[in-house]
Amino acid sequence: WDFVRYKGRTYKDMDRMVAYERALRTWATWVDFNVDSRKTQVFLQGVSPDHMNPREWGDANSENCKGQTQPLLGTQYPGGTHPAQLVLERVMRKVSKSVHLLDITTLSQLRKDGHPSAYGYGGSRGTDCTHWCLPGVPDTWNQLLFVALFQS
Repeated sequence: WDFVRYKGRTYKDMDRMVAYERALRTWATWVDFNVDSRKTQVFLQGVSPDHMNPREWGDANSENCKGQTQPLLGTQYPGGTHPAQLVLERVMRKVSKSVHLLDITTLSQLRKDGHPSAYGYGGSRGTDCTHWCLPGVPDTWNQLLFVALFQS
């Protein structure tokens, strides 16, 4: 994670949102120039959030998602829109080909309880806010993909 190569130049680290936007723009350009929409459907899964900042859901007594056993109630994440989601939306507005966005971000943000750290061996496997437990959040992503495949 220390080095990023972009357009023939190597950078010592890089802001993750800048790197993400550059990667998405590269992908979007490839889609626009290489995909024949008459033959191919393009699906893109949205942002899978972590839950490293419990202040986002109003919990001043936790360090992160460790030990969380209940999802957040409601349809909006109290911490607001994930920064990577804003980048994704900005790039998607410029893609000229049809892309089916599987927008999983908000529903995943609401599942602060779905990470392995909450259910590790003995309850203390360490914090892992980037992966998800099954069954749960990834199953919902798969259901969204299944519906999108058969509605297109």
